[in-house]
Amino acid sequence: MLFDTHTHLNAEEFIDEIPEAVKRAEENGVSHMAVVGFDTKTIEKSLELSKSYDGIYSIIGWHPTESYLYTDAIEEVLYQQLHQPKIVAMGEMGLDYHWDTSPKDVQKDVFRRQMRIAKELKLPISIHMRDAIEDTYRILKEEHVEDIGGIMHSFSGDVEWMKRFLDLGMHISLSGVVTFKNAKEVKEVAKSVPLDKLLIETDAPYLSPVPYRGKRNEPAYVKYVADEIAKLREIPVEEIGEITTKNAFQLFRLNEDLLK
Repeated sequence: MLFDTHTHLNAEEFIDEIPEAVKRAEENGVSHMAVVGFDTKTIEKSLELSKSYDGIYSIIGWHPTESYLYTDAIEEVLYQQLHQPKIVAMGEMGLDYHWDTSPKDVQKDVFRRQMRIAKELKLPISIHMRDAIEDTYRILKEEHVEDIGGIMHSFSGDVEWMKRFLDLGMHISLSGVVTFKNAKEVKEVAKSVPLDKLLIETDAPYLSPVPYRGKRNEPAYVKYVADEIAKLREIPVEEIGEITTKNAFQLFRLNEDLLK
């Protein structure tokens, strides 16, 4: 059993073949997935999918690159949506200084606002962090993320930064990047992250793992992430699947009887 903890099955790339993608995932051992909505359109689609499939859950929030569009009205709608069934976390939220589509001060404000909602609703959070590791860490620490916990989605920092985020109570989620030959720091993280804090994901349709690098990613390919981590840690891939799925169930506060 594998749990893809961060996928965008709600993306345009899957619009005509969602049932087929879900079936392929199931055939490859993916029993559960969290579909992440990050703006009005993708949030609505995520909620629709979690209502339609037993093994699909929703993570919804506002992406940092879209922060310039965030308003009080959007926040009110989001607040109501977060009360719907099968919401397992809030996000993806955070900071993205790479694309530079939203001013940094706006990103930080929207990030903090969402964290405070997540704390009120007692939801873990999913963090998007790109070229902004120091500011992300500082805000998580200042806002006391340890009260709710969460996920460093597709973590790409080094081992020392991994330890700092672990100290804040965060989980480390690894994506297809861990399969890339030149991703040396991520491979070191995969070897050293405590197993009880490890999660796996695809971030589909992005970040396709080897041997599909450069092509569209999909939830079925999370097995390649698990395979690579198992090889790096020299343990059976079944153990990685069991541990990471259990971790996801615990973080998302899901009924672990479903794992039996």
